[in-house]
Amino acid sequence: MKLIVAFAILGLAAPLAANAALSPVSISAPSDNTQVYVSKRPAKDARLFYSDAVEKEIVRVKKLLKNPYLAWMFENCYPNTLDTTVHYSLENGDDDTYVITGDINAMWLRDSSAQVLPYLELCKKDKKLQRMLRGVIRRQIKYLLLDPYANAFYGHGGKCEHTDDGTEMKPGVFERKYELDSLCYPFFLAYAYYQATGDLSPFDELWVKAVRSVYAVMREQQRKKGFRTSYRFTRHTSAMHDTQSNSGYGHPANPVGLIASAFRPSDDCTIFPFLVPSNFFAVSVLQKTAEILDKIHQTPLASDCRSLANEVHEALLKYAVVNHPKYGKIYAFEVDGFGSQLLMDDANAPGLLSMPFLGCMSTSDPIYQNTRKFVWSLDNPYFFKGSAGEGIGGPHVGYDMIWPMSAIVKAYTSTNDQEIKQCLTEVMNCDAGLGFIHESFDKNDANHFTRSWMAWANTIFGQLIVKLVNENKIDLLNSIPVPNHPVK
Repeated sequence: MKLIVAFAILGLAAPLAANAALSPVSISAPSDNTQVYVSKRPAKDARLFYSDAVEKEIVRVKKLLKNPYLAWMFENCYPNTLDTTVHYSLENGDDDTYVITGDINAMWLRDSSAQVLPYLELCKKDKKLQRMLRGVIRRQIKYLLLDPYANAFYGHGGKCEHTDDGTEMKPGVFERKYELDSLCYPFFLAYAYYQATGDLSPFDELWVKAVRSVYAVMREQQRKKGFRTSYRFTRHTSAMHDTQSNSGYGHPANPVGLIASAFRPSDDCTIFPFLVPSNFFAVSVLQKTAEILDKIHQTPLASDCRSLANEVHEALLKYAVVNHPKYGKIYAFEVDGFGSQLLMDDANAPGLLSMPFLGCMSTSDPIYQNTRKFVWSLDNPYFFKGSAGEGIGGPHVGYDMIWPMSAIVKAYTSTNDQEIKQCLTEVMNCDAGLGFIHESFDKNDANHFTRSWMAWANTIFGQLIVKLVNENKIDLLNSIPVPNHPVK
């Protein structure tokens, strides 16, 4: 894939080759066999965006990390989104930021939000960084107004790779898999931006129009007028998780107040249309959006958002809780409102494990704690355990493939230091010596992995390390054993 980079404006650097972030580096071993770790970041003049605050944060954290492998991985991963995926420019005098996922030249609403979220806490120290983040919000608004049913869009030399899909494709849409979480993430980011900066400038008439559009989709996908809505999707494929049944409308749903999602955050189709973690996410995001709407004097729309959030939450408590014979009350992964329930978890966020990470509930929620035990066990059909590690996967990349993101999220939502240490030990051991986080790896062979360049996975790892440092868990981080595999 080629990256076509915008001109240098406010921190945007010179053009970057597609593999620059992963190019080989010179690694030497002194006579005492002590490994020397050389940064795998692009050269300074090849980084797409520069943030003084982020650079200072890297220096601060690295000084505290006595584990050289962890310090090396942190330096590689934490700035990976800025170094390799952010295209910032000005459009008609306004901030505009296009964010690719890594090895795919397209902007997912979900991934782009998650990729930049870790930098929000540094905004007040770096106005260029704040403007870049504001640009992400502005770009996402444009995409939501283009097509709220699309999950990914293209720009900067990208192109649509799914023109034959059985759905209404528009120019600018990379993929049109309707995913409820993709509607939520831009507003999750917007609220976090407002909390970090106090800046209300992104929330203008276009933003309000985008809220109305998303609200309308959520109402339509409650399917109160039948399961044949204005959205449908089919694809010619040999992978059944890549298309929808019933001529593209998916499994029927009983209109109980929940919001249907045709696809999961993994981009795999849902089996039962009411995806529980995404509905919890929607409740939280609707409430947060209502707060901003109140601030900008959009009271009726704020009331609508709160009303929908309350309706969905009540339905979740009634239809999403299952009495498991081993774990007691747990949250189902998907339901259809008729009584059918799918018990599993997928590695992506939102998933059942990640709900506290996304602010959907407290980690102390007793049903969440029961659910957590279930999803991190062999009773979850997509939990895998082998000689290389253990964790949650999903249909997207196949059986026996573990997503390191699941271990990162487990550590992020854990209150147990030993559990956190175990998770980080595994993540460091499954990098195949490359110093980056992969999409997935084989449970018995970490050298067999998918996606060597996935910015979201890299940045969320850096986010976890910063969180643990700020929580004064430096001794814990320094107690993690250095992997015994060589760097590459």
